[in-house]
This record gives sequence, C-alpha cells and structure tokens, in this order.
Amino acid sequence: MALWLLQHFVPHRMRETHNDVAGFIFAAVGVMYAVLLAFVVVAVWQNLDSARQTTFKEADAVAGVYWISRELPLPVGSQLEHDALAYARTVESSEWPLMAKHESSPQATQLVYAMRSDVFGFSPTDPRQQVLYEHAVTHVEDLATERRARLTEIDDSVPTIMWVALITGGLLTVAFTYLFGLSNTLAHGLMVLTLTALVVVSLLLIKEMDFPFTGVTRVEPTAFEVFLSRLPPPR
Repeated sequence: MALWLLQHFVPHRMRETHNDVAGFIFAAVGVMYAVLLAFVVVAVWQNLDSARQTTFKEADAVAGVYWISRELPLPVGSQLEHDALAYARTVESSEWPLMAKHESSPQATQLVYAMRSDVFGFSPTDPRQQVLYEHAVTHVEDLATERRARLTEIDDSVPTIMWVALITGGLLTVAFTYLFGLSNTLAHGLMVLTLTALVVVSLLLIKEMDFPFTGVTRVEPTAFEVFLSRLPPPR
C-alpha cells in the first residue's frame, strides 16, 4: 500500500534519476545494519550457549556431591545424598518454570545451604575420609558457584538501547528501498517485501534467544534429567 501510494504521488521517473546515489548509500546502510544484526545474534547465541554449559556444570557438581555422599559414613552420607537428590529434583521440577518468570526457588537455595552445612559439619577420622571430605567440599563449592552463574544468566538480555537501534535500523533500511525508482511496481514490491521479511525474521530470532530460559530456543533441564534418570537404589 505504501509503495503504491508513493508510486502514485512520486512516479518512478522522478525517483529513478537518483538510483545511482541511492544505491550507493543503501549499500552502506545495509552493510552497517547487517553487521549490527550479526553482532547481536552472535551475542545472544553465546549467552544461550553459556547458560546451557552452566547447567551441565551445575548438574555435574550435584552428581559429584551425590557420589561422594555414598562413600561417606552415616549419618552425614545419607543426609548429603538426600539433599543432593532433593536439590536436583527441585531445580528440575520447581525452579525451571520459575526461571521463565525471572525468579528462583528459595527451597533450592536452602538445599545448597543444607549441603554445605552437611559437609562442613563432618570431621574426617582417617586419610580416606579426609580425601572424601576435600572432594565433597570442592563439589559443594562448585555447585554453589554454578548455581549463582545460572541465576545471573536468568536476566541476560539485549539492552533496551540495542533494541531501539535494531528496530530503528530495520525501519530505515526498509524505508530506503522506497527511494529507488523502478518501472515495474510488482518487482519493486517483491524486493521490499523480501527485505522486510528478512529483517522481521532476524528480529524475531533475536527475541526468541533474548532470554536463555524462555522462547523456543530456551535451555532445558536436560543435564538434571540425565542425572536423575541414572541413579542406583538409595542406601
């Protein structure tokens, strides 16, 4: 419709005399906008991949706590095993849906505190227990570190100013195509629609990857599911 109105009030004969200059400027505008789009897509993809790796590191730390707990003497070993399993299940079933709302589970946080308390409250009585204790401390601290990293990544997103630049740049890039004068309005319209579709799809892709734990590309609790699906019978 806009192109038809432009063609009606400003015929292509009036615009085609400027095609060479408009083409030169449009090439520069298009390259700058393409670079901006590529930069943002790479940035959000890296955030998504980083969040995915963080969840696997966290699940590995939980698994480390769990397997060490099965070697520790009772009652600390049994309690630590219970807390590790409860944490993994809470993160998978309760905290993951909350992260889509940019929230976390207080229960999961308390279970991390409980595991730390279980480990630090244990006093080794022989060299073997000392080694197990040191490994348990390492795994619990790794778990707390990766959990903090995951909760920080909940709010990773494209800044508002960047969205303004992306949308404004897209509008200007598409609008620039109206300056060209083509005798074939249908061909001109198809070119404009193709460019518009490409810009819209790119922006939708960025929006879907904007938050690591929402959208069609969201990070799933796969690492925790794998851990929980391969457990031996409890002691």
